[in-house]
Amino acid sequence: MTALDSLVDALAHGSVAVVDLTLPLSERTPLLQLPEPFANTPGFQLRELSAYDDRGPAWYWNAFTGGEHVGTHFDAPVHWITGRDGEDVSQVPPSRLIGPAVVIDKSTEAAADPDYLLTVADVEAFTAQHGPLPDGGWLLYRTGWDARADDQQAFLNADETGPHTPGFDPECARWLADDTPLVGVGVETVGTDAGTAHSFEPAFPCHSFMLGAGKYGLTQLANLAQLPPTGAVLVAAPLRIVRGSGSPARVLALVGRS
Repeated sequence: MTALDSLVDALAHGSVAVVDLTLPLSERTPLLQLPEPFANTPGFQLRELSAYDDRGPAWYWNAFTGGEHVGTHFDAPVHWITGRDGEDVSQVPPSRLIGPAVVIDKSTEAAADPDYLLTVADVEAFTAQHGPLPDGGWLLYRTGWDARADDQQAFLNADETGPHTPGFDPECARWLADDTPLVGVGVETVGTDAGTAHSFEPAFPCHSFMLGAGKYGLTQLANLAQLPPTGAVLVAAPLRIVRGSGSPARVLALVGRS
């Protein structure tokens, strides 16, 4: 039996489960909100073309509009100025869209402090317990934020000082980009950076360092609570948009079940 035959058999018999890490994409999907004078992304919208009627008697279909960075989505290097000479989303090698994933769970800390920042020490404590970060893999940062995904106000968690959502501290973002074998990071929040990251040095360090290093981001993930700390395989499938800075994505995880 080949490795692929074994995988198909495991999927068929349930010893490998598929966990959907993707939030539903609709007109209600929460959106990033930038202050003036910056341009904001349009939300996702469907426009019906026909529904088994005079416009198309035997078929139903729609047109859709929306920004590249709406809902569960993929950030390509060219999305950020530090990666402007890097890959657009159509150029990302498919082999880098599938890889091992580790899950660092800081949901308790984020519940107590929505501005909680993951540190190098946090990651080193994880690797001391679970082993090294995987070569060509993903670090998924669980904060419990997916529970807020049906409520724009709670999801952005903004007040007069701006949004308050968890993320990475600047040194951790730099270290993950430059000194680890990861290809990317994934989060449950609206972006890979913390809500207060506009005030960091550099501003938005996860975008700046990760995309500048030719690595990737995944945002607005769900169901990370269903994954083990290690052992899952992540599959990210963005649209192959030429010159695209990113794309809505279907993100899946393969998880072994005993």
